[in-house]
Amino acid sequence: MSKARDERANSKTQQYRRRRSIFFKKLIKMQVKLFFIGISDIEQGNDELNRFLRSKKVVNIESKGFTEGKIKSSKLMICSLLMSFIITACASNSTTFTVEETELINKYPAQIMPVLQITDTADSLFLRQQSKELNHADMQSEIFKKLQQQMLLTVCDSAHAGVGIAAPQVGVARRLIAVQRFDKPDDPFEFYANAYIIHYSDNMRIGAEGCLSVPDRREKIERAETIVVKYDHPETLQTCKDTVSGFTAVIFQHEIDHLNGILYIDN
Repeated sequence: MSKARDERANSKTQQYRRRRSIFFKKLIKMQVKLFFIGISDIEQGNDELNRFLRSKKVVNIESKGFTEGKIKSSKLMICSLLMSFIITACASNSTTFTVEETELINKYPAQIMPVLQITDTADSLFLRQQSKELNHADMQSEIFKKLQQQMLLTVCDSAHAGVGIAAPQVGVARRLIAVQRFDKPDDPFEFYANAYIIHYSDNMRIGAEGCLSVPDRREKIERAETIVVKYDHPETLQTCKDTVSGFTAVIFQHEIDHLNGILYIDN
């Protein structure tokens, strides 16, 4: 008799554990459902969970010993996790442009932007700072597109035409450059976000350089003949690498120096 009672007790325990396991799986599925339908209101999320917990199968489990306290605890845990997921998702989809940067870019809609000059003390100090990286949300934003357009208009200004420009030169300390690709058909200007040089060749070349931010000066500078550039493509958002040689490699080195707070006269 004792053995039979033990077997029945073990059987009931196993059934309870299975039902409890099913219950938690349903709770997790509910959490995923709430997350993907985009609920951002904790009360709405709680209502959804209440409807779920009042369903027939959950009531049966509760009647078998799944206490109200445990259910409430689970509800709080799920709601907390849900809000955590939503906050994280919103943060990853937000731009990092500051109010000052946004106001500066919007100040010159589809216009040439003033180029910072080393002859101005405040400009010179700004040009010597490290630029910040851009995230994917930044590169997909309207303010980023405006910045690209205005940088291109500025570097192509007939009064002071250049072959490259960096965002810090127009007062935006972000890792974005435009380079004229003399190694491609029609010599197009192309933009590169979060650009870094990850390899310099041992072969060097010496050539004269000037800069939109250093008026009325040209100096002979030694640069690597060939480099490898790593960057994020502003349209595809893919991280890419490009091997560049000759004069175009010099332009890349000059512009990426700007992102690192270095002017060619510092070399």
